[in-house]
Amino acid sequence: MAQKDLPSHARVVIVGGGVMGVGLAYHLGHEGWGADTVLLEKAELTSGSTWHAAGQITHSTSSFSLGKCVDYNIDLYSGALERETGQPVTWHGCGSFRLAYTDDEMDWLRHTLAVGRSLGFNIELVDPAFVATKHPFYNLEGVKGALYTPDDGHVDPTNVTMSMAAGARAKGVQIFRHTRATKITQAHNGEWIVETERGTITCEHVVNAGGTYARQMGEWSGLQLPMTSMTHHYFVTEPVPEFANLDRELPVIRDDKKVSGYIRMEQQRGLIGIYEKENPNSVWHDECPWEYENWLFDADYDRVMPWLEESLNRMPIFAELGITREVHGAISHPPDGNPLVGPAPGVRNYWCCCGTQIGIGWGPGLTRELARWMVHGSADISMRDYDPRRFGDYATKDWQVIKAREDYCLRHEIPFPHFNRLAGRPVKPSPLYETLNSKGAVHEEVYGHERPRWFARNGVAQEDHYGFGRTPVHDMVALECKAVREAAGIMDISAFTKVEVTGPDAEKLLDYLCANRLPQKTGGIALTHMLNRAGRIELECTVVKLADARYYLVCAAFFEQRLLDHIAAHQHSHNITTINRSNDWCALSLNGPRSRDIMAACTDAPLDNASFRWLSAQKITLAGHPVWAFRMSYAGELGWELHMERAATLPVYEALSAAGDAHGLTDYGSFTMNALRMEKGFKGAGELTNEVTLAEADVLRFARTDKDYLGKEKTLNSDAMPWVCAYLEIEPDGAHDGHGGEAVLLDDTVVGSTASVAYGHTVGKILAFAYLKPAAAQPGTNLSVLIAGLTRTARVLAEPIYDPMSTLPRTDAQPRAAE
Repeated sequence: MAQKDLPSHARVVIVGGGVMGVGLAYHLGHEGWGADTVLLEKAELTSGSTWHAAGQITHSTSSFSLGKCVDYNIDLYSGALERETGQPVTWHGCGSFRLAYTDDEMDWLRHTLAVGRSLGFNIELVDPAFVATKHPFYNLEGVKGALYTPDDGHVDPTNVTMSMAAGARAKGVQIFRHTRATKITQAHNGEWIVETERGTITCEHVVNAGGTYARQMGEWSGLQLPMTSMTHHYFVTEPVPEFANLDRELPVIRDDKKVSGYIRMEQQRGLIGIYEKENPNSVWHDECPWEYENWLFDADYDRVMPWLEESLNRMPIFAELGITREVHGAISHPPDGNPLVGPAPGVRNYWCCCGTQIGIGWGPGLTRELARWMVHGSADISMRDYDPRRFGDYATKDWQVIKAREDYCLRHEIPFPHFNRLAGRPVKPSPLYETLNSKGAVHEEVYGHERPRWFARNGVAQEDHYGFGRTPVHDMVALECKAVREAAGIMDISAFTKVEVTGPDAEKLLDYLCANRLPQKTGGIALTHMLNRAGRIELECTVVKLADARYYLVCAAFFEQRLLDHIAAHQHSHNITTINRSNDWCALSLNGPRSRDIMAACTDAPLDNASFRWLSAQKITLAGHPVWAFRMSYAGELGWELHMERAATLPVYEALSAAGDAHGLTDYGSFTMNALRMEKGFKGAGELTNEVTLAEADVLRFARTDKDYLGKEKTLNSDAMPWVCAYLEIEPDGAHDGHGGEAVLLDDTVVGSTASVAYGHTVGKILAFAYLKPAAAQPGTNLSVLIAGLTRTARVLAEPIYDPMSTLPRTDAQPRAAE
């Protein structure tokens, strides 16, 4: 039957008919936009990467946000979708095990267990004997334990996609197969023009769900969407005699160490999937051929042989069988392995729904959140890790390939906390990079910038030290914290986003975007939050009034493009100029009771309280260079942030370092910055997400009721709060401190989960922010937190545990000895 003609207009056009594109169409239908949505597929649905997926899905994830998606997906696959559409999905609810051979792997499983418990998963840590009762054929030699997730399984990728397509059509979505898009451009009025082989559609929103074609499709619109196609093998054996008389399907085995992949039943056959840990294969660096449909590559046995041989050792019943099917297909890998789901950078109403290496496992949940974002203005889970704007123009094609290959090799490695991906570095080193390296700095990359994490001292190796428990880095951070609290510390904070907004209408625009009152006087500083139209937090930033009609905004590095886009989306005046100074300007943070003495040696500017008040900014000359000095402190001490032209950074740093020698000045990094802000009870990016309103984040004190601002009505008049951010102290055990996402319990009932966790070296407690049911978040409430497999006692605090009245940053502080 011939397809009907393309409509000339639609609210949404989705380009790409794999599990991601169809999943978004399905969920837009459920959010009320079905009748206004069109999906285009160049061939048949699923003919790109979806059809050759192995189709497994597991609750075994340490990511809180992905965990929410996975749980939704399993419910969808295991019955909800088929009940809705009447279309079979072929769900195999066989459960799964993730094996551990080392103590580090066991710690990983314990942390995953804690995250799973916070999400209400059916999940438990079991011994090898239990695994053998469920899977008698697996060689468990060397296995210490396993994570058992009995509700897991696998599903037919094509059936799932076709069922969601049926559900989308039932909600009014129009799906056009054999309709290849050839160009996507934006008209002067902001609408998108999608040209196809069968005509042109004009739409308000366009979605790139192009799979392995997504990057080249982005180039049609002048966009750089970082992802690289990597090829992955799985193999299907001849029929396995031992499977013939089984009365149940064996659980999927995930063996990250030995197999670097997974092993499961495929009806009466065996299926072995491998992610080789060296020499990975990337393809189509410039363009995926348009004629490739249902495309597979020849198997490369040499590349995967070490892991394939080990899989036969682990499943001896496969050893004498032949391989009857080789599946070697391409899958998109972004530089960090996380999908690109959300707004494209620098444009309006162009949405990414691509770069997903695990489409069946993650796709429906993520597309549900994208649909909510498009329709309502915000997703219901934190999208920070998936927002396409987390990459900048530094993500060149060559760099993308380097990072995608790195990510592929890490696919089945232990995801240690703060894992530092080193390939393709440095990208954007600050002027202090080499100097700080020579002083022991271990750097991390944030939005391309190199930022010091910590400094190696006292014989500790200048390298990353990994573990779920404490490592030698713990003691290095303790030294840095002590220096800041008792003398002074200096940190390179050049990675911060730094944006200047000027012009006659700058105040009017920023007043509308900021929930707090803007600084009224020149030199004033205000901490504020910008909200989306759903009344949830878009980002937190510091606003400094440099002069009349001239404002300087500072926020976390990864929000750079997000901030620029947020300003541009609401800028309806030509009398505003936005200047991104993030690369051209650098910044230092100087904190501690001796910071005034150190600065005074480098400037003639008066620095006493009367001359330079708390939360004020002045342009001063420091070490002979003009510097904007902001009297503020993320550490909660007497301190300044110093912002300057790039060329001034090294001489200013060297002058302060020389002056600080007599005062105990110490370099510190982001790990110490985080520990200090937790002691002060300052919320950060882990707490201030698009999931929450100002009330839920417990930051309403930074919002004004006597002014209008974007999202005000929604954030002040939201429904009964499902959760609220609480500040906890947790008893330490001297070995494990937690990493975020852990279950929080009240009388053995899960009432929430941690968002940020850090050890407070000054106070000798583990400190955490946690989102809890409101009744459990009352100050003084005794709770417990699941850390490293054991519960710890915890208590909700009413105020910051360190300097609760914030007197130290405001006064003429003097050096303090440790208590």
